[in-house]
Amino acid sequence: MINNNKTVFFAIGTLLIILGVFMLIPFFIQFIYNEKSNTFLSSAFITVFIGILLVLTNLEENRKLNLQQAFLLTTLSWLSIAVFGSLPFLISNLDLTITDAFFESMSGITTTGSTIIIDLDNTSKSILIWRSILQWLGGIGVIVMAITILPLLNIGGMQLFKMEGADTTEKILPKTREITLIIFMIYLVLTLACGIAYWIFGMNIFDSVAHAMTTIATGGFSTYSDSIGHFKNPKIEVVSIIFIILGSLPFIAYIKFVKGDKKIFFKDVQIRGLIYIFIFSILLMFLYLIIDKPNYSLLENLRISTFNVVSILSGTGYVTDDFSLWGKFPLIFFLFLMFIGGCAGSTTCGIKIFRIQLLWLFILNQIKKLVFPHGVFPIKYNNEKISNPFIYSVITFVFLYFFIFFILAALLSLDGLDFVSAISGSATAISNVGPGLGNLIGPNGNFSDLPNLSKLSLSFGMLLGRLELFAVLVLFFPSFWKN
Repeated sequence: MINNNKTVFFAIGTLLIILGVFMLIPFFIQFIYNEKSNTFLSSAFITVFIGILLVLTNLEENRKLNLQQAFLLTTLSWLSIAVFGSLPFLISNLDLTITDAFFESMSGITTTGSTIIIDLDNTSKSILIWRSILQWLGGIGVIVMAITILPLLNIGGMQLFKMEGADTTEKILPKTREITLIIFMIYLVLTLACGIAYWIFGMNIFDSVAHAMTTIATGGFSTYSDSIGHFKNPKIEVVSIIFIILGSLPFIAYIKFVKGDKKIFFKDVQIRGLIYIFIFSILLMFLYLIIDKPNYSLLENLRISTFNVVSILSGTGYVTDDFSLWGKFPLIFFLFLMFIGGCAGSTTCGIKIFRIQLLWLFILNQIKKLVFPHGVFPIKYNNEKISNPFIYSVITFVFLYFFIFFILAALLSLDGLDFVSAISGSATAISNVGPGLGNLIGPNGNFSDLPNLSKLSLSFGMLLGRLELFAVLVLFFPSFWKN
């Protein structure tokens, strides 16, 4: 147990050193834009110093993880990065409280996109780029976690995506190093391509870099209070749509493509499911807007429908228009899309497409059994036979997902939030979407006026949603540690 704890804290120390190094990027931005502040230099020094201490005090030759320590590492990694990532917000001139700084940092690293900063247009460039960096790091972090660690922990059906040659927790670390390098290169190429496209179609260099990082991470932090709507440029919106979709695809498919499987994007059942949901949702919203906004052209309605559906379903949270003013139907429909999310192994969150597909197959299977009581109908997904325990783990995940959603909504209601804000706030936190619904936390609002208890509750909801619920909750059961 002691050796495994050393491995956990060694890994966390390494992550803090990496985080501290990335803090030097906003430090140089302060020089470029003549911001007279040592915010990021001080934050980087503290973060790297603590990271080095953890590394030096937890050195060992054979680093291995058992099951309990894998869960512990997963949760503590995200929590420690959120804590130290909040330092620049805390000691900046934004006058944020500890709760506000932690909320902003947790929202960034979990790629949620909810913000408590009121006037982004006049916020320092260094803080704006740091928000983007947090989301970019959170995006690649969740991909690595979803492909290497979560499948081995058998969380909510994630074992379906177990990589070959990494079937035990002892093989996590070496496999993670190999996979991380491949993912980083793919992730970096997509980010660079997105940034260049933004720059070509009208953004300045700073905005194109900042938005490229949050687009690929499907995070949604923007450098302006009006988000992508600030630019009023349809070409920029099209670029966002394309690269949000690319970020919503499972990165395991990119890895297989690089390794020679050129048809993977057409064969993968999860990718096809995502595209079908996109098409259906866009057409439905398009038809609604034709009736609701008859003065808009068909092409404009299609663009608005596509952008908002893609942004909400992927959990990105970019906005171009205040959809809360469109009527009651879009509010209910977008709330539904928040829960679905994108593909497993992508930067998106939510319940995930594969779980929706498996639940649908399970329902069809139960109907067949009612019609043909003596029939045998095995459930298959991506040509793999799905066992009953596997299905049960998915059903349990979905049940727990909505159970926690209602608990969060109840906590927000007890803290004084109205019904729409409480429901949408809970959904946007656990689904890591960003903006909620209503006047307070809707597309044109933010989370700054929420009570501290609500902010902490939402922060915990973001962490739960990002880490697939069980990876966090299991740590609170004493029986787990006794085994």
